[in-house]
Amino acid sequence: MFVGSVSDNFDERIEQKIFHAEIVMDNEKVATETKAYQQIPQILSFINEQGEDKLKQEIENNYKQIKSDILNIVISEMERIKNDPNLQYLLNQQ
Repeated sequence: MFVGSVSDNFDERIEQKIFHAEIVMDNEKVATETKAYQQIPQILSFINEQGEDKLKQEIENNYKQIKSDILNIVISEMERIKNDPNLQYLLNQQ
């Protein structure tokens, strides 16, 4: 048994704002469906030939690569702005 309430929008009135109800489950049907579940196939494994889990190392490598890519983009864009007379005002020249 559970109870609840709802609110309405100004232009969409709801007459009954409080309710109570009971959720009835068909346990046999749920059990049958659960037995039919199939394992999700593994697409990628981080276990190497020696049986070592390399997930953390792979995450670290990806992090470093993304960080390097972003730094290269920033350097490239700063150089582009510096060489464009119409955009040079964007750089703080001190």
